[in-house]
Amino acid sequence: MDIVADVKGKAPLSVPTSEVELTILMPCLNEAETLETCVRKAMRFLASHQIAGEVVVGDNGSTDGSQDIARRCGARVEDVRLRGYGAASYFASQAARGKYIILGDSDDSYDFTHLMPFVEKLREGYDLVMGNRFLGGIKPGAMRWRNRHIGNPILTHIGRVFFHCPARDFHCGLRGYSAEAFRRMDLRTTGMEFASEMVIKATLLGMKVTEVPTTLSPGGRSRAPHLKPWRDGWRHLRFMLLYSPRWLFFYPGLFLMLAGMAIGLWLLPEPRPVGRVVLSVHTLLYAAIAVMVGFQAVLFSVLSRIYAMYEGLLPPSARLERLFKYITLEVGLGVGILVFLGGLTGSILAVVKWGQSGFGPLDAPRTLRLAIPSAMALMLGCQAILASFFLSVLGLRIRRLEEP
Repeated sequence: MDIVADVKGKAPLSVPTSEVELTILMPCLNEAETLETCVRKAMRFLASHQIAGEVVVGDNGSTDGSQDIARRCGARVEDVRLRGYGAASYFASQAARGKYIILGDSDDSYDFTHLMPFVEKLREGYDLVMGNRFLGGIKPGAMRWRNRHIGNPILTHIGRVFFHCPARDFHCGLRGYSAEAFRRMDLRTTGMEFASEMVIKATLLGMKVTEVPTTLSPGGRSRAPHLKPWRDGWRHLRFMLLYSPRWLFFYPGLFLMLAGMAIGLWLLPEPRPVGRVVLSVHTLLYAAIAVMVGFQAVLFSVLSRIYAMYEGLLPPSARLERLFKYITLEVGLGVGILVFLGGLTGSILAVVKWGQSGFGPLDAPRTLRLAIPSAMALMLGCQAILASFFLSVLGLRIRRLEEP
């Protein structure tokens, strides 16, 4: 049985566990100053709106008595040994009994008596309901200037561009989600980037995501917050880059390849003057390097996307699955061998020309115009062959026999 306090915080009402609709969840690490206020507000909200629910505190190893405070106020405490905001939120969410979960910081920066907009959207069938502090209002002193005007807007914009997420406040500490959606997300991160992962995973899985205005107030604690702006901002950015191989590898790699090929073809016939500077074989060499590095980055994009898909970090890609119906191991080997043979032919021609001069001194600029593209083709051919084999290894399905 779970309990829900009445409007005055007295006479708890018994609620069968099987009928719990809402879990109000608070990750906690040494929040003795504000936790009682948050729990009592949450209990009052449940009672005043006649919602069958529970308050759960995901404690992350508090040493200030937060656990006892939570229990005294009627909350259920889930002790989470693995440190980190994401770990506390994840394991406490796993233990939640409600059909819906509303996750909020336990520093009294959000008002747990005003959760009805989240509940209404969850009842309408939305999988994830994000709070938006920029729509609801940020009270003076509630958010640092660089977080409000630099960190949050930039990271949110990157997330919207990379993943087409509808949310406009990625890092709001108040959000609601259904227990079923939480299980489908299969979240992995343990730190502050957990907030970004939830939004990104929900979007990639095609879940229904919406947002409601939320007011952010200054936290009630006297100590400094756990959030470290630069460290946690980098962790959010790093996570988004790793979850988007296209932006981390594919687009930069494609740009390098196209730029290197264009410059290389332009310089291949003869030196080219650019103002008072003459570009020749030295620039051609770096153009070839750009093509090879770009090709490697594109390969990394494909390989990392497939690995993430097979490991369940990213959802399956119908586009990739269609692509691999045509790009098989044999096709990759064929293309790689053809490119390699082209480079080998060019290399042989360069040696023949050298032999025609008695293997003596050569006209370096003229010879390098053949040797550089040939060496590049040899490298690209080898990379294509090796990548084709590795793609096939990633594609192997290993069947594990169940133990009797």
